[in-house]
Amino acid sequence: MQKVIQRTAQARNQATRKAIRAAKVAEREEYKDTLRQRFAYKRMELDNLREERLRRREDWMRGPLAPQRDAALSGSKFGALTPQALNPPTIPKHLRRKYINIAAGDRVCVMKGKDKGKINEVVKVDASNETVLVKDLNMADIYFPEWMTDQYGEKSPFQSVSIPLSLDDVRLVVALDDPVTGQTRDVLVEHVYGGGPILERGYGVETPKHTRYIAGEDIEIPWPKVEPPAPKDEEWDTLRMEVETPTWLPSLQFAPFPASVIDELRNPYSKYRTRHDPEWVEKKLMEDYKREYLQSQTLWTPLAHQNKAKNAPKPQRPPLKTPPKYKMDKTTRGFIEAFLEKKQAAMTNA
Repeated sequence: MQKVIQRTAQARNQATRKAIRAAKVAEREEYKDTLRQRFAYKRMELDNLREERLRRREDWMRGPLAPQRDAALSGSKFGALTPQALNPPTIPKHLRRKYINIAAGDRVCVMKGKDKGKINEVVKVDASNETVLVKDLNMADIYFPEWMTDQYGEKSPFQSVSIPLSLDDVRLVVALDDPVTGQTRDVLVEHVYGGGPILERGYGVETPKHTRYIAGEDIEIPWPKVEPPAPKDEEWDTLRMEVETPTWLPSLQFAPFPASVIDELRNPYSKYRTRHDPEWVEKKLMEDYKREYLQSQTLWTPLAHQNKAKNAPKPQRPPLKTPPKYKMDKTTRGFIEAFLEKKQAAMTNA
């Protein structure tokens, strides 16, 4: 069973590492795709500006001989942008800012472009590309295809609409009370940060849930008041009475679906499972016991038995017994001493 648990843990860790690598690869590909879209969007803007400068110079150089640009086949599109200008490239989720401190209904001041310094109300905020639509500002003529004009019942192929502005190109305008004079005046806020408390909004309200403050002063900026949309019953809506009518009564005797469905959902053969059926666990235990038993047993052959006897360690010999210590009697010891003294005296006289 320990091996089953180990295999399950290893499979889970491998799946986690694969998921992390796949998520990093997906983020990298999404970022590359965003860069390509952003470069194409900027390329379109720069090409429009360059062509307009060339046309203006040509009109100035030729004077009355300048070509009539609103004629011929491309005359219907002259001076208008493509619908692509209304769709800035999206920003990956992991690169978007945490708090968007501008909501529909706020008053902002445009800091760049032809409408620099003008103040008006925000109509829409798009968090996917971090842009805002300001009412009657940054207007441009957009050329729509014929099938789009027919779909919305428009006769003219041109429509003057607001082009989205980046959040970095606008500044929030807040009405504050002057502590000296006591008068209320508009203040252009340079830096705004968001934080707690986080509030709950009604269903259908797109106002952010966080609270916004003026950086450096810690003055709370209230959000514009937006009423939640009133629900309206339509013919295709399901009545509440039909929704709340119980059609199935739970019981402890029967499962809400067949047992085969439970087995199919659990997938008893998956290696990523952490909880198994008792029959499957018993089967795996018996396999482990059988493997251990076969490893403990060895099939001996005569040759193997002979090799075993040859390679077996030799028995050690018993240690030798210590010989007994004998003692000389006094007669023998006196004879040896007299012999040595006599020999030493003979050597001295010589």
